[in-house]
Amino acid sequence: MINYLIKNGKIVNQGSIEQADILVKDGIIECIGNQIEVDFPVEIIDAQGKFVLPGMIDDQVHFREPGLTHKGDIASESRAAIAGGITSFIEQPNTIPNAVTQELLEQKYSLALNNSYANYSFMMGGTNDNLQEVLKTNPRNVAGIKLFLGSSTGNMLVDDPNVLEQIFSSTSMLIAVHAEDETTIKNNLAIYLKQYGDDIPAEAHPKIRSEQACYLSSSKVVALAKKTGARLHVFHVSTLKETELFDNTIALKDKKITAEVCVHHLWFTDQDYQDKGNLIKWNPAVKSLKDREGLWKALIEDKIDVIATDHAPHTLEEKSKSYLEAPSGGPLVQHALICLFENYKNGRISLEKLVEKTAHNPAIIFKIEKRGFLKPGYFADIVIVDPDKQWTVDKSNLLYKCAWSPFEGQTFSSAVTHTFVNGTLVYDNGKILEQRKGQRLLFER
Repeated sequence: MINYLIKNGKIVNQGSIEQADILVKDGIIECIGNQIEVDFPVEIIDAQGKFVLPGMIDDQVHFREPGLTHKGDIASESRAAIAGGITSFIEQPNTIPNAVTQELLEQKYSLALNNSYANYSFMMGGTNDNLQEVLKTNPRNVAGIKLFLGSSTGNMLVDDPNVLEQIFSSTSMLIAVHAEDETTIKNNLAIYLKQYGDDIPAEAHPKIRSEQACYLSSSKVVALAKKTGARLHVFHVSTLKETELFDNTIALKDKKITAEVCVHHLWFTDQDYQDKGNLIKWNPAVKSLKDREGLWKALIEDKIDVIATDHAPHTLEEKSKSYLEAPSGGPLVQHALICLFENYKNGRISLEKLVEKTAHNPAIIFKIEKRGFLKPGYFADIVIVDPDKQWTVDKSNLLYKCAWSPFEGQTFSSAVTHTFVNGTLVYDNGKILEQRKGQRLLFER
């Protein structure tokens, strides 16, 4: 195995930025400091003028394998992820078949074993009738339980309140939820069907999957978590109103209820539907400028704990259908970190806070073993970013299997130059070094 000495980089880690070197030996961070002396062969990477970060841990992706591999698969999407500085991902259970038994869940781990370029975990899916399977989930090597409280791709809706309470009362594992109120969505859709028939414009999406649909579901599930003492993590918060549900007066390690926001809700607003249409159709919907600003405020104030992607590719042919037929979701892993760097450069977020929300906090929330920080003894999941390398997103540099991006035509002013996964250099200045070095994540619980 090649060992590395990353020299002269500006290391962003644990709330500070300092220029130092990092020695990587046998896949592990050996030491961090200046004038590191080495008595074994190393390859030197000069990171002068660049930022060195712990790899992003994306706690919510949909890589579409098994059953939907025409959209993406573990190899193709993890390949895109490492190019975007994501070194670990947690994938969701709404593949085909849904990962709702221990056998089906382990089949996904088997698929990833020799195919994933990044470190991986897969969530166990909850349904209205699989409580006993859910309770068999191993907390040591599975990230958590995923519940869909609003219907989305894969139709895994959990809408029985008694089942919900049983799940919340019966497991100590982290429960992650997609929170949208199904009845509100159906009622809103009926109004737009009456007005437009089958020609509903994409601009109606945030009105159909409305603020009220989100808040009603999120507030109910937060109340249930408080009642039962469950460990709740609310995925993809999309409204200002929902941010009121979360607390920033408790240290993260002591929080029982945490929240995530996704890159697209921090970047786009409802004004973008006119140009982007179904390409930015996500569940929950991209909403107003007021909502976007509220999400940023809650993120900086630590009411929201994690930034993720909800990467969920569909083919361009599927997304080009009418609003009613086009599926929700889009590809994001290759561009998420760089989007956040644009917001750093615009003064919206510090690099220290960016790293906290994309690496440190996911590791803390999920209790991921020896990842998420640049520390001696930790796995060398490391990303180097050039803050002054301008490039434009176009078809020629996309790595997603679906071969499109809502960011096509967007010029970014920073670029990921190197990505290390478990101490192996897997991405180098635009080139994927075809090494599938991802490992199964383990959890300290």
